[in-house]
Order: sequence, then C-alpha cells, then structure tokens
Amino acid sequence: MERTTPIIRFGNDGWHARFDEGFDSQNVIRVADALGLLWADAAPDSGGSVYVGFDTRHRSEEFAREVAGAIASYGLAVKVSSSPCPTPVVGWNCAHDPKALGGVVITSSERSCEYGGLIVRGADGGACPREFLDKVEQEIFQQASTEAGPFEVADLTSPYVKALAEFVGEPVIRPLKVVVDPMYGSATGVLADLVRSLGHEVIEIHAEKLEDFDGIHPDPKDPWADACEQAVVATGADLGILVDGDGDRAAAVDEYGNILAVRELTPLLLSYMGGELGMRGRVVTTLTCSASVELEARRLGFEYTSVPVGFGRIYRELQEGDVLLGAEEYGGISIPAHLKERDGLLVSLLLIQMVSKSGLTLRELVNKLDAEIGSRRYIRRDVRLEPALTQAFRNVLPGLNPQEIAGRVPVEVSHADGLRLQFDDDSWVLMRPSRTDSVVRVYAEAPTARERDELLESACSIARGG
Repeated sequence: MERTTPIIRFGNDGWHARFDEGFDSQNVIRVADALGLLWADAAPDSGGSVYVGFDTRHRSEEFAREVAGAIASYGLAVKVSSSPCPTPVVGWNCAHDPKALGGVVITSSERSCEYGGLIVRGADGGACPREFLDKVEQEIFQQASTEAGPFEVADLTSPYVKALAEFVGEPVIRPLKVVVDPMYGSATGVLADLVRSLGHEVIEIHAEKLEDFDGIHPDPKDPWADACEQAVVATGADLGILVDGDGDRAAAVDEYGNILAVRELTPLLLSYMGGELGMRGRVVTTLTCSASVELEARRLGFEYTSVPVGFGRIYRELQEGDVLLGAEEYGGISIPAHLKERDGLLVSLLLIQMVSKSGLTLRELVNKLDAEIGSRRYIRRDVRLEPALTQAFRNVLPGLNPQEIAGRVPVEVSHADGLRLQFDDDSWVLMRPSRTDSVVRVYAEAPTARERDELLESACSIARGG
C-alpha cells in the first residue's frame, strides 16, 4: 500500500475533526492502521495489548469497533469497552496491564456534537510523546485497510470505578445533596452511581442519550454550566459537579449556584490534599495557571514547578515520580498516585469528600482559602491578527523585554513560553502566540480587576505592535 503525505494532523493528544469534514470510517481506520503498525513493531515477542473506549457521540461505538479490528489485525490483543466510558477508564486499564502498549478513545471531549475525535494514550495511561504522534502521522496510508482481526468486548469501567472508591477510601462523614451533570458525555451514570454508593443523595441532569447534546457544548464552564447552576439553587443542593464530555475535567458549583473559577478550584483541592489528607509531593502547573496555585503550594511547604503550555509538558514532570498534583489552566488535574493523566471523576469525588468532612459549605471553604492566600482576578483574551503580523510578533518575541508595562516594573521576565512578566505582588501577564492559529493569547492576573485589566490592555497593545 503506497504511503502519501498525510492529511491527518494530530493535536496534543490525538486527532479531531468535524463529521462532515473527514471524521469518518475510512479516516478513522487509516489512523488505527498506523497505530497498529507502530505498536506491533514495539511489541515484545509475547505480544501486547491495546485498550479502546468510546463516548456517547454519533457513531462512536461503531468507530471504536472499527479501530479495534484494524489494530487487532496486526496481531495485538485488543479490548473494547462494552459501554461508553470516560477517557480515564482507558488510561487506568493501560496503567494496570504490564503488557499494555497503549489505548485509543473515540471522543472529542468538550467540543460540540459536530465533532468526532480519536485520542491516543501511552502504555502507562498518560500522554503519548509528540515524537510518537509524529510517527503516527507519517505512517498513515492513503487508503484504509480492509483487514480486521478479532477483539474482545469487556467491561473496562467496573475495575476503574472500584479503584476510585478505594482511592477516596473513607466512608461518608456528612451526607450531601449533589447535582451531578455529565453534560450528556461518557461519565453519564458512572459518576452519579459512584457518588450515590458513597452515601450521598444525587440529582443527575443531562443524562439522556442525545447525540446533539441538546445544543450545549460538553464543556464545564459558563454558559454551558447554566443548567447545573440553576439545578443546585432549585433543589437546595449542597453543591454541583460537572464533568466534560470525556470525563477528564471537572468543575464545581457552590451552594449559591456560582461555578468556581479554575483559580479557586485547583488550590482548594491542593489545600485539601496537602492539609486534611496529609499527602506530600511537588506541584506542577503550566505557566498560564493562576498564581493562587503557587501561593497555596508555598503555604503548604511544597516545591512548585511551572512548565510551558500543554499537558504533555506536565506529563514529563509526572514521570519523575515525586509529583502530588499536576494542573493546567483549563482545569485539567492529574493526581499521579492514581493516574498520570487528568481525571475529572477523581477530582469530583475529592471535592465532595472535602465538603462532607469539613462541616463547611463549598463557598465558605473558598472564602477561607482566599483569606489565607489572597483573592486573585484572572483573565485571558485572544488577540486575532493577520497571519503576517502574528509571525512578525513571533519573530520579535525572543528579544522583547519591556522595562515597564501599565506603569509597573517587572521583577522577573521569562521567555519559556511566549513572554511572561512577573511583578512583586505576584501579579503577572503573559503573551503567547498560538502554534496553529493567527492569534496571540494574552493572560493577566492581579489582586484586583482594575489592575488585571490594566495589565491585559497594555499587553494586548504590545501584541498588536503598539
């Protein structure tokens, strides 16, 4: 079969495309062929295993079985989930099988219903190196093969759920009323049943099988979180929990129906793990995460590391083995003692346990933490430019070193991922050109909204060439 220049390009962890723009059986099998070829080459003489999962999207189960057949044709032992499953399920199964070569999940995570996706996981359930994904692209043939090997359909979710319950460990201290919103995604039923099994009352919404997701994006943030926020208030629930379409990210809603910002949720979880649970280790975040995480890590006496954007960069730190928590700006959190990948279901259980054990409400816990480390105001804005202007900004960025911005003098300047300026009160601003679009992403954080917005506007002006 003759190779051609691949038209399928991988993002950070896989391939995503609209169903009407190429996400179909032919192209899914082409990718599976490339994965099967590479994994078979890497397999020991005794063979290796591959795990395949799928979400609730259009034809996801069908695509998963086509992927399984194509990979199995290379002599590999393939197990396909018997039902829709969160992405962490596949990662966990890989991590607990010494013969695992990797995994595939048919999902497009938080994207709208028009998109399909194929996510790849490594042998330990974590992110695949960029070098491996580049090799996959290079091995994609022009035509899909017609070969299909035998594969096993198995319950991949139950062992994972049992492991989650054991990790959380303690029985319920104070029963709570919890609104669980799986956003029509692959955590439907799984998270709600698990929370019930731990002794809490659960109201599950957005749990029907609707391939159009009733018009929402399965992304746990406003405005898509509106229904969960309203349900918490209407039912008098103690809190609400949302997970995205493939279950690797979570968000929380307080008793007043307000969704917690990522800058609140991540340090709050860290406070619980390092304080109440007594867990220890290094904290790793991307450079674009809120300073609140670093401030809480310092308060707890933890070593703190920041890395450029992309969970793959965090994953490399997780492999060192001394990390307690890894977090990215969008709310993806990994607790490597459980899995070297993001897991929204585990984060959800820990947040519920924290509220249950504390005797406080979720908002009271946030306010308590703010009193200890200070409240922050965080924002991101995308500055869209002509392609030539974006490239020009990329070219000048390495030598850009403003002496002041918004009337403030930076105490630290970093070019590790764009340009990041740090100030003496832990305020900061970062300008980072997108790797794929004609956009400069600008981030700013400060103790007040006014100071934050001043930094943001000045940085946007710099990005535009002002």
